[in-house]
Order: sequence, then C-alpha cells, then structure tokens
Amino acid sequence: MPQDDKPRSRRERPAKAALTRQGIIDTALGILRDEGLEKVTMRRVAAALDSGHASLYVYVRNTEDLHAQILDVLLGEINPTTSGPGTWRDRVKALLGSYGQLLFRYPGIARMAMSTQPSGPHYLALVDTVLALLREGGASDRAAAWGVDLLLLYPTAVAVEHSGPKASEKKTEALSALATQITTVDAQRYPHIAPLAAALVSGTGASRANWALDVLLDGILTAGPPPADH
Repeated sequence: MPQDDKPRSRRERPAKAALTRQGIIDTALGILRDEGLEKVTMRRVAAALDSGHASLYVYVRNTEDLHAQILDVLLGEINPTTSGPGTWRDRVKALLGSYGQLLFRYPGIARMAMSTQPSGPHYLALVDTVLALLREGGASDRAAAWGVDLLLLYPTAVAVEHSGPKASEKKTEALSALATQITTVDAQRYPHIAPLAAALVSGTGASRANWALDVLLDGILTAGPPPADH
C-alpha cells in the first residue's frame, strides 16, 4: 500500500488565535455574563483563551484593570447625549438613571466601581456629557468638575446597596423591620426621631432618589469655589 511521503504535523488542533487586548476583554465579558464578576480572574480568562495567565499581563495590567475595562465596554450601552426631552436637570437624571440601571444588571460591576476608577472612552464620554449638562444648568466650572464625582457615586452606591444574592428580598425585610422600629420608638429616649417617624419611612425608592439628585444638583449650582489645595 503506497505511503504518503509528506511529513505529518503532530498538532491535533488548529493554531491558537493571537492574543489581543480586545479579545481578552471580550472573553472576560462572556465570563461575566455567564458566571459573574467574581469568576473573571486572569487565570480564568487565560484558561478560556487556552493561554497561560502570564501572557495576559502584556495587554492588561492586572485583574483590577481588566474589570475596569469591562465596565467601560458596558458603559457603551448607555450612549450618553445632552439632547432629549425635558430640562437639563431631567436629562441629567435620565442619564444617571441609565447608568444606575446598568449597574443593577451587573451587581459585581457596581461593587467594583466603588473602588476601581474606570478611565476608558465610554466612561469619559459619560463624564463629558454630565459636565456639559451641568454647564447648561449654570454650574461653575470648578463646581461641575468636583460635582460630577458625587453625581456618579450616588447611583453606584444605590446599586451596591441592592446587589448580592436575594438583595431585594433582604432589603425589603430590613426596611420593614426598620420602619416598625422607628414608628414605635421611645419618644423620651429619641426625641428627634419620634416626631419625624412617619417622614423617615415615607416615599418610594424612585421619589427618594429623585429628591436626592435634586439635592446634589442644587448643591452643585449654589456651592462656592472649592478650597485651594495647600
């Protein structure tokens, strides 16, 4: 029987695709959606790419950097714009609401955003749009520059508060217990809580969030110049 004289490769599978920063981020996003942020580690991403985890550090500084890049890609879903219905204040609230909803969909990302500073193009577009809306509303340059951090921190903190397994159920139970405790508080021991008991537990989550953003925006508009650094 004739033999094939051509040399045979011992490779049993096709060559691996070259590593790229975008490929690493796309793989990390897939793991995030399927398994959650806690599974998005350098070793897990490397395994999914059939590569050694040390090779990833050529393209991504560390796990924190990878998580920040994931957040920036997700922020591309928001598509921030200064146009839209309503006043500049309404548009700020709508934009921050979209940001908050994104974080609600990815609780792990919300918790990460509290400690990791994103810096990609989509995050910068979000910040630039908020600054443009604050300028439209009459905020001074310095107040807007410092106030944007407060405005982005609020929906992040709310998302973190409601994140985690069965967070909504636990939050509802905790609020119910707190409301009961407040409305039955000893007036002599807590003289300032007792007369405000009904007000302290009043309002929906949406109404309280709307009020909180108004407080922040009013403060940014009326705040004096930030103190000079020493």
